[in-house]
Amino acid sequence: MRAVTIDSPGGPEVLGWGEVPDPVCAPGEVLVDVAAAAVNRADLLQRQGHYPPPPGASEVLGLECSGVISEVGEGVTGWSVGDEVCALLSGGGYAERVAVPAGQLLPRPAGVELATAAALPEVVCTVWSNVFMLAGLRAGEVFLVHGGGSGIGTMAVQLAVRAGARVAVTAGSPEKLAFCRELGAEILVDYREQDFVEVVREATDGHGADVVLDIIGAKYLARNVDVLATGGRLVGIGMQGGTKAEIDLGKLMRKRASVAATTLRSRPATGPGGKAEIVAAVRHDVWPDVERGVIRPIVDRRLPMSRAAEAHTLLESSGAIGKVLLVPA
Repeated sequence: MRAVTIDSPGGPEVLGWGEVPDPVCAPGEVLVDVAAAAVNRADLLQRQGHYPPPPGASEVLGLECSGVISEVGEGVTGWSVGDEVCALLSGGGYAERVAVPAGQLLPRPAGVELATAAALPEVVCTVWSNVFMLAGLRAGEVFLVHGGGSGIGTMAVQLAVRAGARVAVTAGSPEKLAFCRELGAEILVDYREQDFVEVVREATDGHGADVVLDIIGAKYLARNVDVLATGGRLVGIGMQGGTKAEIDLGKLMRKRASVAATTLRSRPATGPGGKAEIVAAVRHDVWPDVERGVIRPIVDRRLPMSRAAEAHTLLESSGAIGKVLLVPA
């Protein structure tokens, strides 16, 4: 089969499109003929040599895809050849075919075109597991998400609005902020011109944010603690702004607040807190509203996999709103 290849760690130019061995369908897995894969910032880190796949995972980039099941492995029930699905992956999505543990499959939502469904698994599972299963966002609370115009951000806004939260976002352009407003965000912060701590605290009469979802990391850690409300919960899921920073433990204790940091890719396939548990929760709690159109995938554009370098460049420049998809070609 063909897949996106990496000659050596480096910039987008190291990405190629060539022949690689076909994946093998192990017991408990299915093979999916890929209709599309979505680009995530974790892919950029892996391309640079900073984020290797977990043991046993495909070396090929790609943490989510959609497609059609072409083979069902031993012991798999509930899925058949020909089923249209999307999938949460540990790797392998930038290819014509990929092997997927059956517990990480979701049916293509009714009303969502098959390729477009590739924009859903990683972002929905990330937001649901962190904002709701971990941080426990509730109706009436203030929710702040950084990078509101990203794939994660656009999904987080929609799910938080659905939950009845008051949503604040940071983004780097008026266009992205306007789009977040259309999705239901109320407090809009241009991080290039404004201080999010000041804006959020002013907009909430000094209350602050009950839950913060952060993709930046060390650069924002101290200010995220500043913006937290009493009893607030900060969840870090990204490292764009570095990995090491000091925290004012006294301030955190006075606020009775908490800080958590998670990754989705390194979780086990099964067991407590594993990917299958998260996928099952998403299918039960989110998928019905995706099928009703209440929650929708946000796709900026599609590109052929042979132009994966262009997609990575676009993401690195923060030039997209929502997801960038790659289709085999």
